[in-house]
Amino acid sequence: MAVASSQRKRTPESAAIRSANVPPLHRRPAWALLDQHYQKLKRVHLRQLFADDHRRGERLTSEAAGVYLDYSKNRITDETLQLLLQLAQESGLRDRIDAMFRGDKINVSENRSVLHVALRAPRGATILHDGRNVVPDVHAVLDKMADFSARVRSGQWKGQTGKRIRNVINIGIGGSDLGPVMAYEALRHYSDRRMTFRFVSNVDGTDFAEAVRDLDPGETLFIISSKTFTTLETMTNARTAREWLLSAMKGETAAVARHFVAVSTNTKEVAKFGIDTTNMFGFWDWVGGRYSMDSAIGLSTMLAIGPDNFRAMLGGFHEMDEHFRSTPFERNLPVLIGLIGIWYNDFFGAQTVAVLPYEQYLKRFPAYLQQLTMESNGKHVTLDGMQVDYDTGPIFWGEPGTNGQHSFYQLIHQGTRLIPCDFIAFTKPLNPLGRHHDMLIANVFAQTEALAFGKTADQVKAEGTPDWLVPHRLFEGNRPSNTILLDALTPAALGKLVALYEHVVFTQGAIWQIDSFDQWGVELGKALAQRIIPELESATEPKLEHDSSTNALIRRYRKLKGAV
Repeated sequence: MAVASSQRKRTPESAAIRSANVPPLHRRPAWALLDQHYQKLKRVHLRQLFADDHRRGERLTSEAAGVYLDYSKNRITDETLQLLLQLAQESGLRDRIDAMFRGDKINVSENRSVLHVALRAPRGATILHDGRNVVPDVHAVLDKMADFSARVRSGQWKGQTGKRIRNVINIGIGGSDLGPVMAYEALRHYSDRRMTFRFVSNVDGTDFAEAVRDLDPGETLFIISSKTFTTLETMTNARTAREWLLSAMKGETAAVARHFVAVSTNTKEVAKFGIDTTNMFGFWDWVGGRYSMDSAIGLSTMLAIGPDNFRAMLGGFHEMDEHFRSTPFERNLPVLIGLIGIWYNDFFGAQTVAVLPYEQYLKRFPAYLQQLTMESNGKHVTLDGMQVDYDTGPIFWGEPGTNGQHSFYQLIHQGTRLIPCDFIAFTKPLNPLGRHHDMLIANVFAQTEALAFGKTADQVKAEGTPDWLVPHRLFEGNRPSNTILLDALTPAALGKLVALYEHVVFTQGAIWQIDSFDQWGVELGKALAQRIIPELESATEPKLEHDSSTNALIRRYRKLKGAV
């Protein structure tokens, strides 16, 4: 298995990408035109836009790869769309897309290619990294994962005491946790219900303690997901898991190889831990953590739903990849959603996006998107290292409907902040129970209608409402939303949804001219924590050289824990 070089030498290729002939955002002609257009449109109500165009709800839609997008309830006109598409062209979006699929090193701060699209390329495809086709390597790992999954799911793989594996615990953090746990919850309908799947990420000991509390060590398999096998939180939890197992196995270290496997590239550390490196599943430097759920990081997903369903999910990813790569921008789902998001973020000043899946199985999808979007586009400098003077990544958040309707929807409907919303729904339920699904979908359509059109003072008064109460029951409307409809939440549908948002992130990063594929913002706090840990654990009073607040907090913690 080929692993991309971790060297960070600057190359002419990466320099050329960084200095691409794209003017700063505010100097692109479309930007000035959009600003002028915004001044004219900012007070136009969706009621007026729909009244002026009775076919608006049919026209402003697009469908591809089994995904139907209704973007008509956005505060846009045909002119808005044309100007946004012009901005995409002036920003070099097409060239950036081609560069990613070509394997260019578009992650400029780390001099890496960005090839998560290769993880779901069909067998026989060609995607090059440094002149080498990586697709055969990808499928070699998938085949190895499939073989291992089949042995565990069939009961052929036994634990140290001869029992079959009934419990799988994935230990990881960030992309090594959020992707697998989201996918498991999303595809639970397809999972092997004879098996229990749990996920440990937090270094808080409670996370591990609760995960193993009712499990038999002899029936438990741990997946340690860490590319470097040195991640602090993951390896702390991994060592605790090892101690938990060995305590039950009377210290038989041979048991580690029967109850632990690794998703990593660090063969030396994996072997040192006691894991048989035959059961090490690798991936590559061109796979970013938050883009890795369809790599070996998805081993727990494959164990849960089986190799065939996992490959169906990859097929859904690939279908959306091809749509994004080849479809003209005016019909391109990720491009349309991404551009409309920029319209709200950079012109209306909207600071957040609510993602509202009307599907209980997608309860972790908003949390997954938080990392995907905010770690990718939460950047303050351009590809050339220049300070941006415009807003980049918004805050993503959300909960499944209809739960959210009884909590935060109040603020979306009648609050003072503009919050664009993505509503996600499926026409067919996985668990049909009487009228439940019709009621669920009715709420989707009702909420988007209410947000867009609201209720006027005249309408409120016509209901017999006293004048003093009218302001309280008034709904301004003009609150924008997208509606995303799919047939059913299948493994393929999940792949399409995740890829859709991956490419929305890509689109917006290209417009903002930022690096969507590094995450230096997570490093400083981690480095400081490594410095503070020994100060908290020291048997003697440590010499503290932080700020006065941090010094005082460390001293207080040590005093309360009885260290001094």
